[in-house]
Amino acid sequence: MEKVKIEQIELELLLEAIYRRYGYDFRQYSPASVKRRVQHHLCKSKLETISALTAKVLYDEALFQSLFFDMSITVTEMFRDPWFYLALREKIIPFLKTFPYINIWQAGCATGEETYSLAIVLQEEGLYKRAHIYATDFNDAALEKAKTRIYSLERIKEYSINYQKTGGKNSLADYYRARYQSVIMDAALQENITFANHNLATDGVFGEMHLILCRNVLIYFDRDLQNRVLSLFRDSLLYNGFLCLGSKETLHFSKVKKDFIEFAAKEKIYQCKKEKFGERIF
Repeated sequence: MEKVKIEQIELELLLEAIYRRYGYDFRQYSPASVKRRVQHHLCKSKLETISALTAKVLYDEALFQSLFFDMSITVTEMFRDPWFYLALREKIIPFLKTFPYINIWQAGCATGEETYSLAIVLQEEGLYKRAHIYATDFNDAALEKAKTRIYSLERIKEYSINYQKTGGKNSLADYYRARYQSVIMDAALQENITFANHNLATDGVFGEMHLILCRNVLIYFDRDLQNRVLSLFRDSLLYNGFLCLGSKETLHFSKVKKDFIEFAAKEKIYQCKKEKFGERIF
């Protein structure tokens, strides 16, 4: 048997072992993405085969935690894709302003940089006090970092440029304090944020949301898991609620396409038109 096919069998056995031993389900993640991350971990741990890694993971929880961190997607930044945040200000915020309160779900928030970006936009647009952001991820270590509000000073210049491109009304420096090589975001930005563990691969509907952001997460899932997650978002949104995806993601080939209209094509913003029984239409 070819080496590539043997490695594929090994990879499937590793993912099955992780699911049955620890309950984390990576079996429907994009094979290419999972393989790349496992290979990266193999290099770090100096193990020669995925089978050797599987045997260790079953008995060594600390080793699993290290592998889990490598397999989790924690790459994010503040005001990523500033043109998206500009569209949020100009096209979605005016709509949301017509409601007495707003529920927002940011799924796959990783270490929280985009969550605080969203909080800043809501505050500048006068919406933060009547909004609540539910920021979720399945990686507890990432969530704990998000709760600290502490980030490296190294990328703040880049973040400040992005912020200005979103139509920012102040200076980004107004929202953090710098000390040594780190910044800590203003505590007031966290007042209406709940960070919580939620696994898109296995958990259910999150709540009745006016806006859901899940950007650059679906690209790591296979088609079946993408459809599961998109159905979850549809069922979590109120009628006329908004779903925001990443620049390389789309609803075009999904099972829920008929339940949405394309609200802002370039920015990958969709509006839910699926009416649920007993729901108030706003």
